Order: sequence, then C-alpha cells, then structure tokens
Amino acid sequence: LIGAGGELKPEWLLDAYSHGIFPWPIGEFDDPMLWWSLDPRAILELDSLHVSRRLRQTLRSERFEVTCDRDFAGVIRGCAEGPGREGGTWISPRMIRAYTKMFELGHAHSVEAWHEGQLAGGVYGVAIGGLFAGESMFTRVRDASKVALVHLVEHLRRRGYRLFDIQQLTPHTERLGAIEIPRSEYLERLAEALTAPVTFGKM
Repeated sequence: LIGAGGELKPEWLLDAYSHGIFPWPIGEFDDPMLWWSLDPRAILELDSLHVSRRLRQTLRSERFEVTCDRDFAGVIRGCAEGPGREGGTWISPRMIRAYTKMFELGHAHSVEAWHEGQLAGGVYGVAIGGLFAGESMFTRVRDASKVALVHLVEHLRRRGYRLFDIQQLTPHTERLGAIEIPRSEYLERLAEALTAPVTFGKM
C-alpha cells in the first residue's frame, strides 16, 4: 500500500499504471481509494501460457465465439458480480465508471466469450504502450474465461506486447503459468514495455 485518496480520472490511472501502481479498494469500501504497488508482482509471460489438454479440446471445438471490445460494460459488470479478491466485491460502481471511461478513451479493452448468443465470460484490462494490465476475469459457463484469456494472450503476442501484468498470483493463474517477480524487476520491465510502439488494435 503506497497511498490513499486521489481520483479515478483517466490521467490519474494512466500515470499510476505507468509507475507500477494500481487502485484496489478493500471490499466495497472505495473512499478513500487505496493505491498499491505489490512486491512481488505477478505476471503472465506471453510465451508461457499453460493450456491444458482439455482446454485445447475446448478451443478446437469452437464452442465459444470470441470477440474484442464488443461488450466492455457486460464484462466489467460480470467481474463485479463474481467473487472478488479476498472474497469481497472490489469492483465498485465508482471503479466501473472509471474503467468504462478508460474504455471509451481507448485505454481499456475487453475480450468476450459468447455461448449460445449469451455472454459467458471475459477478461478486461488497461493497455499502455507494450503493457497490458489485466484487471479481472469472470465466467458463467465452464472454461469461458480461460478461452477469452487464451485469445487475449495470443493477440498481445501478435501485436508485440512486452508485459502482461496480473498484479497478484492466485492458484488459478498459477495453473495457467503465471509467476511472481520482484517489484524491482517488474519496474524495469515496465519501463521497457512502455517504450514499445504497439497498439491494441483489433482481434
């Protein structure tokens, strides 16, 4: 924890992410907003995503339709409705408004997985230079969020992204290949990633 207060305006958020900082309220209490720079920091190496045999079969089955930036509002609200970190709902209405604004300005993106015409899962995050900061993911149909994540990682790799930040390591993300690195190393890699001349583009 490095600070409390401030505003969730786009300029605040962009500056924070550019310095390895992100907002994270505790439970439903987001006033004052808390700002964090974790040590160690969890990342997902773009060439080290672990895709299980069962997940590969799901991907080949084309059971899900995958889109990008089609329903950011649906994804962030889906994440808010699901279990949050430490078991609390940390994506408050204030956070939803802030990241929706970031999406409208082109700084935040979502990947959606659809099943039988319904939003089944997805992931969203913030893109700055060669950094993609994954914020949250949710699923309503088994494997939907994993399918969205696989497509996101493939997209980021194709576009030339350098760093996929996932903030905290969980048993779920560890099974997918996520690792922890020292904060000092993260900040070095972040500085390099921010110089990469890449854009998110279309999936």
